[in-house]
Amino acid sequence: MAKSKLPVRIPRKNSDIRGPTRKLTRRQEKFVKELVSNDGLITLREAAIRAGYPAASAHTRAFELTSPRHCPHVVAEITRYRDELDEQYKVGYKRHVRDLQKIRDLALDNGAFSAAVQAEYRRGQAQGDIYVSKSEIRTGSIDQMSREQVEIELARIREGFEKTIDVTPTEVEEQDSEGGAKESGSGTVASDKRRPKDDGPEN
Repeated sequence: MAKSKLPVRIPRKNSDIRGPTRKLTRRQEKFVKELVSNDGLITLREAAIRAGYPAASAHTRAFELTSPRHCPHVVAEITRYRDELDEQYKVGYKRHVRDLQKIRDLALDNGAFSAAVQAEYRRGQAQGDIYVSKSEIRTGSIDQMSREQVEIELARIREGFEKTIDVTPTEVEEQDSEGGAKESGSGTVASDKRRPKDDGPEN
């Protein structure tokens, strides 16, 4: 009796070629690190070139490496590495105070006392109960005040000013073209008054 032959399924090479769990190649790892650590400073193409891809095809490689359809495992690693860096460099109270202390110590070592004082002051501000910044905030406007309130406020403002001395002259003297004083209220010479013509010597 002949045995029926069933089709044998041969596993494809790199069957997980598009799966998100596939291992990254060395170039892909370098691409992810270059892209994420220099985020906003270099283009995708530049990241591909730095990772070792040929410059002629770097644009295409960069597109494929950042496409979830072509390389979901690279896209997943980009996201993971980005989250890792965000967690590493995020600003928290403890990290903030520790970094300020390092800055203060470095400033003291270098003789930059002003910077050291400023760093220590900021540490105190971060603590919250050492340095308190006080400011007065006033709300409302003059439109919401009554006439009596406005007059009281104006009187209070006037008290803050020193008394002014009146230096206005009582009489103003005008000077003529030769530097002498004119008579008060003399004004200017009328423009229609002309000197008589000089006809020259009489014959």
